Amino acid sequence: MSWSADHIGDQTGRRFIITGANGGLGSVTAKRLADKGGAVVLACRDVAKAERVAGEIGGDVTVARLDLADLSSVRSFATGQGEFDVLINNAGLMNIPFRRTVDGFEMQFGVNHLGHFALTGLLLDKITDRVVTLSSIAHSQTPKLWIDDLDYRHRRYQRNLAYAQSKLANLMFARELERRLRDAGSSVRSYGVHPGVSGTDLFARTETVFDRVGVLGASLVGHPPEKAAESTLFAATETADPDVFWGPTGLLIGSRGPVRPSRSTRLSRNSRLAARLWTESEKMTGVEFAFDGAVRDGVQS
Repeated sequence: MSWSADHIGDQTGRRFIITGANGGLGSVTAKRLADKGGAVVLACRDVAKAERVAGEIGGDVTVARLDLADLSSVRSFATGQGEFDVLINNAGLMNIPFRRTVDGFEMQFGVNHLGHFALTGLLLDKITDRVVTLSSIAHSQTPKLWIDDLDYRHRRYQRNLAYAQSKLANLMFARELERRLRDAGSSVRSYGVHPGVSGTDLFARTETVFDRVGVLGASLVGHPPEKAAESTLFAATETADPDVFWGPTGLLIGSRGPVRPSRSTRLSRNSRLAARLWTESEKMTGVEFAFDGAVRDGVQS
């Protein structure tokens, strides 16, 4: 029998932080967890929208401001949090025009990877159970990780490759975090998942004519948000192998279907490159993971 959100057990007493939970897969994930008794924090840039979503969900759901495109906001959010069980790195941008974050990073890499990298590091000593990071089947759509120019300082911006690079970084981060947690003897686990394809507003932010057909096209080849969120919910609530890339494996190499072990590229499994990405991410954010119950939060140079 395939796993579904109906298999989620009682989450009473467990606390979850979900980034970007004011819509799309994040709000579906939050509702499912709250319906099962979990306490949920919607960590969002748009607080007003998140408040409306929280009101619709009901249960033990609170809202806190978090702008992943601004490291000062990431630090402020992390400072205000107490101990909790599960961090779900869900927020993301896809195929947007070239922009930079408040700290000067290319926006897709800055929000999708660096913001979550810094957030996880700053919260790590408060997490009691696990970290779930959303990657994408799009991680396979880049031929390399431009480790010497992650930030598009010396190459032409291509929005699709920028997105693919950020999702590759998400998966490599999830795996490298798991390796380092395990080596440190921590009981905290790290999972990398993908949701397949779903017709959420993620497909309507390109500021091109594609916005008019993107959501419809994604809905046709993918599956509803309620199904797309199941890989996240599975990794957040079940005892599963953190070395597996969990997600749908059906039509078009994983665009929809039940949660199963999913394929990933050889590039995403390159541990030496993952270690280099980790080092560069620490330099760019000023956040160094210590894995000894502390984190060194430096100032970006």
